[in-house]
Amino acid sequence: MGKLFGTDGVRGIANKDLTPELAFKIGRAGAYILSNSNRGKIILGKDTRISGDMLEAALTAGICSMGLDVVSVGIMPTPAVAYLTRKYEALAGVVISASHNPGEYNGIKFFDARGLKLSDEMEEQIEELILNDEKIENIPTGNKIGKVIVDDNGSDNYIQYLISTIELDLKGIKVALDCANGALYKIAPETIKRLGGDIVVVNHEPTGMNINQSCGSTNPKEIQKLVVDSRSDIGLSFDGDGDRIIAVDEKGKIIDGDHILAICGTHLKKQGKLKNNTIVGTVMTNMGLDLYLEEKGIDMVKTKVGDRYILEEMLKSDYVLGGEQSGHIIFLDYNTTGDGLATGLHLLEVMKAENKPISELNKLISDYPQVLINAKVKNELKNKYHNNREIMEKIKQVEEIFHGQGRVLIRPSGTEPLVRVMIEAKEDIGLEKIASDLARFIEEKIGMET
Repeated sequence: MGKLFGTDGVRGIANKDLTPELAFKIGRAGAYILSNSNRGKIILGKDTRISGDMLEAALTAGICSMGLDVVSVGIMPTPAVAYLTRKYEALAGVVISASHNPGEYNGIKFFDARGLKLSDEMEEQIEELILNDEKIENIPTGNKIGKVIVDDNGSDNYIQYLISTIELDLKGIKVALDCANGALYKIAPETIKRLGGDIVVVNHEPTGMNINQSCGSTNPKEIQKLVVDSRSDIGLSFDGDGDRIIAVDEKGKIIDGDHILAICGTHLKKQGKLKNNTIVGTVMTNMGLDLYLEEKGIDMVKTKVGDRYILEEMLKSDYVLGGEQSGHIIFLDYNTTGDGLATGLHLLEVMKAENKPISELNKLISDYPQVLINAKVKNELKNKYHNNREIMEKIKQVEEIFHGQGRVLIRPSGTEPLVRVMIEAKEDIGLEKIASDLARFIEEKIGMET
């Protein structure tokens, strides 16, 4: 068995890669490492996948077998579990979700007592116990065995918390929502209603398998059409576990994570709340945002792709705003992970405060043309591209085409058997073909290696 934890927990096809047996072991090992021999409770939430019940039962058994109680909060977005872990003073939180992946996938990810994703070192400790089949010398009996506590108040606590973080009256505002048939399918509409907004909602009837199915933040055409057809003031589209968002202005144009950072960062700076005058992005951040922030006198720091790395940088250097182009946005004053619904509320707050249609705010930055193509590579080979001399030479040749006004970024996917090829330039000179040719070249050179 290879490495278990990717960039966002353990993930795979449920009952094939991620089995109940493995979930039980993850529960035991996670409880052992995170509890540090203390008794207490772990918050457990899940998205709407049919396999969630199966994995919850196995994971819960593993945690309870270590003498810890499980507080089951049911279907709950990832950021809500991070918040509830702190609110309920739990030892840890755990989410059963595969985020934006299709319905047959599922995953397990942990938060520590502070609501922070685990460090690489802590994940490695959990992995070592499982992969080396190390026996955990902790077998409680009698009344020392953990129990399950079903909590029905988590959703309401989370909604109330979100509303407490903003000053927002949505009376007269129409909001279109695409809930991706995921964890926000009830919470997002209810939150907008409580704030007085009118709503039109799609993909809020989960079947257990239709999560992210041609909908949600990874398929924004649906929310674009809904906004235009319903004449909404803004559209908010989430992923399966609710930690990311892609918004749409009233004209149907996409507001991705880079645009959200520009809009919210500018507003925070105007209010004197952009701590240390810095926004944290990633290597995927569009060069258009770099230029805009430079004009506004705002600094930018870039990390590896993954909101966990953004968060690490924010905590280390005392920054309050960071995010990814894909829609993971962290407002550290309010939560410790990407929060799609909270981000949507902050966008609405800026729109109301500026008294402008969201399309006006969406014009703050001019994107450089950017193309992303996936090269299909076996999981165990996806990190080998930089050791292949021919691939590195090919990348160098492509970069020379742009004469310093473009770039090539190659990175292995953290959760799938893919190498992602991103090409960005000031002008589109056939970027899709250039990226596709490079992706196919990578497939030819390392995709079939044995």
